[in-house]
Amino acid sequence: MAKLYFRHGTVGSAKTLNLLAVAHNYRQQGKKILLMKPDLDTRFGKGLIKSRAGLGMEADVLILDENSLRDISYEGVSCILIDEAQFLSAKVIEILREITLDYDIPVICYGLRTNFKSRLFEGSQRLMELADSIEEVKATCHFCNRKSILNLKYVNGLAVDAGPNIELGAEEKYCPACFRCYRNEIAKGNTQVNSKAGSLAMPALQI
Repeated sequence: MAKLYFRHGTVGSAKTLNLLAVAHNYRQQGKKILLMKPDLDTRFGKGLIKSRAGLGMEADVLILDENSLRDISYEGVSCILIDEAQFLSAKVIEILREITLDYDIPVICYGLRTNFKSRLFEGSQRLMELADSIEEVKATCHFCNRKSILNLKYVNGLAVDAGPNIELGAEEKYCPACFRCYRNEIAKGNTQVNSKAGSLAMPALQI
């Protein structure tokens, strides 16, 4: 029976590069694959799956919702590879699970586990619940030599843990961190934000 895989890692862990290498190996063997990505991921162009190393391939399917997967011919497909799977809905993940059973095609999903608030993305949570195989693509913390497990978001140079759950960005906005460094950076960011807010406060009226 084909399996559903979830390969997760922090930003900068070469997840997409790993996906492209797997795709290349399948195609070298003359096997048919389907490359997919969420429709909302437009960082490198609407239909392009691209790694930060500069390598890229065109996606065969842009997933908007569950209907995006219903009218596709899966005949002869050896593998389905999906980039940025964290942005998919739980329902889409469930359909991908069904595809592995109904068509006996392995589905390999690459993505982040948690957002910058250290909370699971919807798609990642469902993958953690349904995947046959969960593998970590490891990377080092940006600030030390420990393993990164969380993603830091910076706004105007300050680490933040508030705002929209989904906001596309690259190295200039997000970086990988271990828990200790994540906590320290968020604390520094909050301290500076509070300091600026205090300096802008109106002085009390003297009576």
